[in-house]
Amino acid sequence: MVVHALVREDGSVDGAELYEVAGLLGMTDQQVRLCVKRLVAEGRFTVEGRGRRAVLHRAAAVPAPAGAEAAGAGAGAVEGLPALVPEVEFVRYAYRQDRGLEPWDGVWHAFAFAVPESARPARDALRDALTGLGAAPVQGGLYVTPNAIGPYVRAEAARLGVPESLSCLSTRDLSVGGASAPAALAERLWPLADIAARYEALHDLSLAGPSAPDGGAGGAAGLAHAVALAAAFSAAMLPDPLLPPELLPRPWPGTAARAAAAEAWSRLAAAAPPGGPRLFRLYGDALS
Repeated sequence: MVVHALVREDGSVDGAELYEVAGLLGMTDQQVRLCVKRLVAEGRFTVEGRGRRAVLHRAAAVPAPAGAEAAGAGAGAVEGLPALVPEVEFVRYAYRQDRGLEPWDGVWHAFAFAVPESARPARDALRDALTGLGAAPVQGGLYVTPNAIGPYVRAEAARLGVPESLSCLSTRDLSVGGASAPAALAERLWPLADIAARYEALHDLSLAGPSAPDGGAGGAAGLAHAVALAAAFSAAMLPDPLLPPELLPRPWPGTAARAAAAEAWSRLAAAAPPGGPRLFRLYGDALS
């Protein structure tokens, strides 16, 4: 993740910068060497030189990370940055929710599928796509969400070659295990406490500055803080089903955490040097 985060707009990674940032994040030189060796062996990067004097170059055609096809539309990799930048569309949707621009219409969307064992990879991929889009399992083969993700789910079923195995329906009358109040259903179906804890960690990190005294985001400490912030943002956003505010506890820590993260990222991006890691551009695009 650190290597990908430090890729510059020209596709290169400076070895000295990589080792220094990794060190500030608690990684050893040996860990960095082994990581670089593995990335080169997998064909993701080429390298010129050795150690801190090396320059890595991202390969023109980067192989997809293992399992990427089953990651779901909300958890995909962006420009070769696996698990580093959540899909821009979903990040922007979250910020629109925070501003009250995506009110819930009270409709639940349910999806059921029965894919035979002979097509088990497709079944697993469809399940992962549903959970990646924020749907929660109700019982075997049945998932539900308050968000209108039907077009994404149907497109994924078609891509996997199992459109005939998918059933979709919408309802305003949903009861699970005796619970029918929307907030009670949300608490029952999604791990809201765990997601809230992730957002609280993101909020704390967003309010903190670089952990070393070398100044702004142009220094190694600033870059290390940016990588840590990106990791915490993904850790909070990727498992978040982006439930409507009407279904969430009040106050919901995700709202304050996303606001603090946007402010922190603006400060880091403003201090970043020209031609620095493209992570700043990608997050700038996502949070704009």
